[in-house]
Amino acid sequence: MTHPFSPRRDTARRQPRWLAASLGLASAAAVLALILLAATQQPARAGKPLQRSPKRILVVSVTKGFRHDSIPTGEEVLQKLASESKGAFTVDFARTDEELAAKMSPEGLKPYDAVFFNNTTGDLPLPDRDAFIKWIADGHAFIGAHAASDTYHGYAPYIQMLGGEFKTHGPQVEVECRVEDRKHPATKSFPEPTFKVYDEIYQFKNFERPRVHGLLTLDSHPNDKTPGDYPIAWCRREGKGRVFYTALGHRKDVWNADWYQKHLAGGIRWALGLEKGDDKPQVKQAAQPASPP
Repeated sequence: MTHPFSPRRDTARRQPRWLAASLGLASAAAVLALILLAATQQPARAGKPLQRSPKRILVVSVTKGFRHDSIPTGEEVLQKLASESKGAFTVDFARTDEELAAKMSPEGLKPYDAVFFNNTTGDLPLPDRDAFIKWIADGHAFIGAHAASDTYHGYAPYIQMLGGEFKTHGPQVEVECRVEDRKHPATKSFPEPTFKVYDEIYQFKNFERPRVHGLLTLDSHPNDKTPGDYPIAWCRREGKGRVFYTALGHRKDVWNADWYQKHLAGGIRWALGLEKGDDKPQVKQAAQPASPP
């Protein structure tokens, strides 16, 4: 018979107590760790959104036709707008054919959310034009200023994506622009329904109201004042992508103007999906006449 106070029986009685205590402490620590982990992964409360990675815009300044002397000013302004965006977006640049080839190939476009044509002209040497248009339609953004409409005249998919094509312009002139949508991010900063600007005013071909949402327009010819429809800025959808274009931006002082920078910043934010805005055409497509029986 084993002695009642033998070490063996004493150990058998006491082991569950200290073991249970150790396991209890370990379990409590594990539960606390899980609570802390869950707290760090909870969604941000209202008014405190989670930090998002900034959207990336590739600014293209390559030209194969007329080169505007306001292009460097445009680059400076876009860098300034990015700096003032509080981390909403950043800008990168493609200034040479080599940079264009590297950054606008299908693979090179993958890091970007939008492309901005800064007074580009002519047939740019893109590695794959069709892939670029598809990239936009797949859910990315295109933004163009002034001579972006004087680009790829012989490439119909680009003109259709943009919504209009440069036709001609007269001498620089002061015009009175009418704001067509005072709630859109690109135009809500204008305090009045009209404003005056001195710039080189483009006239367009291959422009159809039923395919765009008008933002700024003229109600008469910029130079001879004949009544008519002379669009200045618009936005539209290209598949799942967003397109914003403004014809203003020939002159350096226009780029440097506070109202123009707000116009651009709002258009950029809309195109990137950072702000909501209407993109439905204000003019419906005319019904096609019925075929004769």
